[in-house]
Amino acid sequence: MTPLDDSTLAELIRRARAVAARAYAPYSRFRVGAAVLTGDGTVFDGCNVENASYGLTICAERNAVFQMVGSGRTDVAAVVIYTPTPEPTAPCGGCRQVINEFGPNALVVSVCDGPGVITQRLAELLPGAFGPSNLGS
Repeated sequence: MTPLDDSTLAELIRRARAVAARAYAPYSRFRVGAAVLTGDGTVFDGCNVENASYGLTICAERNAVFQMVGSGRTDVAAVVIYTPTPEPTAPCGGCRQVINEFGPNALVVSVCDGPGVITQRLAELLPGAFGPSNLGS
């Protein structure tokens, strides 16, 4: 796994903030951005994309992970999530499950407009997770 040094973290935060500005959030106005770091240092980013049929909305974290997979990668080392809030927001349960599929020990860092930061391993955010290892893969 690529170490998450200060420079790499700063770049992931910059990318998550930048992609949040491109979010399609006409209903919630809650623009979220995510940057996913793979084991070799490649970064994929994504934003939330809402839909009038709310259940079809995709979160920023899943968007970034799916772009990673579409590029042929399946190894999440770290995820940085930016929310336009005074306190950081951890990923939703669905995003935790998707991150677990490709990075059960991934570092998840949530940042916001305030000074707060949440830094945890995915296993801490989703203890006892169901994943590929449960299927004997």
